[in-house]
Amino acid sequence: MTIRWDTTQVGAGPMRIHIGLPDRPGAHPGVVVAHHAPGIDAPIQDMVHRLVREGYAAAAPDLFHRQPEGVEPLQRTQLLRDHEIVADVGAAVAKLKSLAPAMGALGVMGFCMGGRVAYLAACEISEFRAAAVFYGGNILKALGEGPSPFARSAQIRCPMIGFFGAEDANPAPEDVRRIDAELTRLGKWHEFHTYNNAGHAFHNFTGERYRERAARASWHELQAFFAEYLGGGASRLGSAA
Repeated sequence: MTIRWDTTQVGAGPMRIHIGLPDRPGAHPGVVVAHHAPGIDAPIQDMVHRLVREGYAAAAPDLFHRQPEGVEPLQRTQLLRDHEIVADVGAAVAKLKSLAPAMGALGVMGFCMGGRVAYLAACEISEFRAAAVFYGGNILKALGEGPSPFARSAQIRCPMIGFFGAEDANPAPEDVRRIDAELTRLGKWHEFHTYNNAGHAFHNFTGERYRERAARASWHELQAFFAEYLGGGASRLGSAA
């Protein structure tokens, strides 16, 4: 497999992307990975590696590329704007397609603020065939002008899977129930998993909030979900992970 840093243009400026491509010949499904508040750190780079080992092309765009260095992670998240997020995810899709012209079905996933990004992208980018939200906070809030991701829920174009911690505060369990009820009302295919004894960032193996059982269980559910809706997975591509 090939894993590297690359760049692409978004508007008038460059955006870094951590990108990975399988070495196997033929078409591959692709996944855009939206990072959490710390940026494209070890857990996000590891997720790109994991996906490539499973036979997916994967790209994690730097959603903070418009901001100066030195801004605190929470402040950086608040400086994001939804129309720019959509443009950045779209540019990551275009970059994947340019590197793998025989690209198969596309999915999007994200963690923390990236889970919100995945939800937003499922509303706004019609090319996605599957979306995975890991404890996406602030889905009920807008960044900049325009409606929140929650208010755009009627526009969701693909199946969605969500993974949440029962002890999380953002999204709190009542937020998850509200989103679940709205997607049910709208007839949107979705499947939400909530893990006991887990809070926010339970998938982040570098932090104290990591919970191995929830992380392993959600990873296996994610693999099955993407295999079903993107047609990927190492077993379907004739190679072990």
